[in-house]
Amino acid sequence: MKASRRQHSAALKARVALEAVKERLTAAQIAATYQVHPTQVGMWKKQLLAGVEAVFAARPERNVMEQETLVAELYQQIGKLQMELEWLQKKHLLQR
Repeated sequence: MKASRRQHSAALKARVALEAVKERLTAAQIAATYQVHPTQVGMWKKQLLAGVEAVFAARPERNVMEQETLVAELYQQIGKLQMELEWLQKKHLLQR
């Protein structure tokens, strides 16, 4: 019978990775404390260090959302103006 793999929460991974970054304890000591494999400690530390830039890059993401909202509003205005133009063209053609 095959043993199922343990699933660790994001909070646990973050705590372990932060402990590893602090370097107060060895990877083996951290692994023993949190009951994970020392290799896993190193992997989570690498993931944390690789993704830490995203924490400070949140502002451009907000700008992207604002831009998408603006684009949607502009498309809505274009549609409205096209409908008005078509209506005016039909009205003008009928009066001739």
